[in-house]
Amino acid sequence: MPLGPPQILDVGLDKAARAISIAVVVNQNDPDLGLGPEVVPEGAFFFPVEDFKVPLDLGFLLLPRFTLLAFSAALDPLRIANQLAQKPLYRWTVFSENGQAITSSSGMDVSVHGSLDSLPKDLRLLVCSGNQGLDAASDATVARLRKHVRFGGKVGGICTGAATLARAGLLNDRIFTMHWENQPGFVERYPDLIPSPKRFEIDGDLWTCGGGAAATEMMLSIIQRDYGRDFAIVVSDMCLNYGELAPHAAQRSSLARALSTRNAKLVQVVQAMYNNIEDPVSFDELSEITGLSRRQIERQFKQYLGESPMIAYRNIRLDRARALVVETDMTVAEIAIASGFSSTGVLSRHYKDRFGNSPSAHQKNKQKSE
Repeated sequence: MPLGPPQILDVGLDKAARAISIAVVVNQNDPDLGLGPEVVPEGAFFFPVEDFKVPLDLGFLLLPRFTLLAFSAALDPLRIANQLAQKPLYRWTVFSENGQAITSSSGMDVSVHGSLDSLPKDLRLLVCSGNQGLDAASDATVARLRKHVRFGGKVGGICTGAATLARAGLLNDRIFTMHWENQPGFVERYPDLIPSPKRFEIDGDLWTCGGGAAATEMMLSIIQRDYGRDFAIVVSDMCLNYGELAPHAAQRSSLARALSTRNAKLVQVVQAMYNNIEDPVSFDELSEITGLSRRQIERQFKQYLGESPMIAYRNIRLDRARALVVETDMTVAEIAIASGFSSTGVLSRHYKDRFGNSPSAHQKNKQKSE
């Protein structure tokens, strides 16, 4: 079925006109239950939902420096669903660790409904964090999440939220994902937990996504599950979203698109470089993989990428090293090994050339900012 407006034509003008006269509904729930208000905004368009029973309650835990885009991208499809149906299909409660306003990674403060002390025991709680998600939550919060699940609560992760779930021991034998930027550091810390490359994953009662637009797509998938594809498509149209309602797509653009070339052999060589960061492959091995001679490989890199294959490969490994500096507490020696450099001296020299600081200086600056 196409993701366009034809699905809305059967609604009927009488129902649409009736919807326009409905005012915004904001009913405060019992604060003792730890739930936020019902929010049903008024909109010009109406899509009837006949099988509505009770609102689905969701919680969002915003951790320090959470990603505002990911949070709002997850929340707004729920608001739009309520607006279209003119019923409180979904109800949300926003928490911070201490109940105080929380600062996002963009520097904006967001007020919340309460602290985790008011978390209902059976609420589904989605943890939302940002670039520094590996250590964003306090130990007390990690323990609280563990207890929440033990007593029947459900959890999920938005952007890097899965990292906090991993700290709580809640991802063993589960399919999950997180933002691609943070996956290398996560895997170094949790080598037995491998994030999916998909934009979002729904593994039974565990919902996770990479953030950004993937948060919208994950919620659209839930809306489709609850109220059908036709309704989810209209919500998707209201979001101006034309992505999949199922988690088939990878988070990143294809390598061919990133390289701005469809040269299959060149893409194959670069992919082999990405696949072999810790133990770099030789030119002879690259030639064997692609069937190209060393001279052909060098010529194609110069033609399409404007640099030698040696420099391109080194930069790929330096980018991995930088990710590990930012995301982990690994030593420079450990980072050198993980990014395929023969010594800390070699890594430090090239790292400073590329990023302006040595890895050790970068680590010190990171500690000061924390």
